[in-house]
Amino acid sequence: MSPTFYFAIVGTNDSPLYEAEFGVRRDENKHLNQFIAHAALDLVDDAQFMSNSCYLKTVDRYNEWNVSAYVTPSNVRLMLLHENKAEDSIKGFFTDCHELYLKTLLNPFYEPNAPIQAQAFDTKVQALARKYLL
Repeated sequence: MSPTFYFAIVGTNDSPLYEAEFGVRRDENKHLNQFIAHAALDLVDDAQFMSNSCYLKTVDRYNEWNVSAYVTPSNVRLMLLHENKAEDSIKGFFTDCHELYLKTLLNPFYEPNAPIQAQAFDTKVQALARKYLL
């Protein structure tokens, strides 16, 4: 059984801009995953002032889930719920997803803090998940 990951990009107004699940799909946990990620936002906000890095590592734990976070300079939060996984691969995943998000921001048709619905973005995030997480 492969591990499960839940990834979310949360905008500056705490609204989700993008969500994805990787690995084994457990639909009954989708709302729980959203709840865990949203509950960890306050801890991310506290942790970002204690670190000089965008990558905050594990900021919260819930049962078997770890919540890792990455905060962009514009205060957009990248959140990953995962079971035990190597921190280096998670950092690489976040770094590449941040670069992908920046390329989306450069698109003149993308409205900042709007949900990201581009199929190309989703395909690239899925490829990054296969490369770093699965």
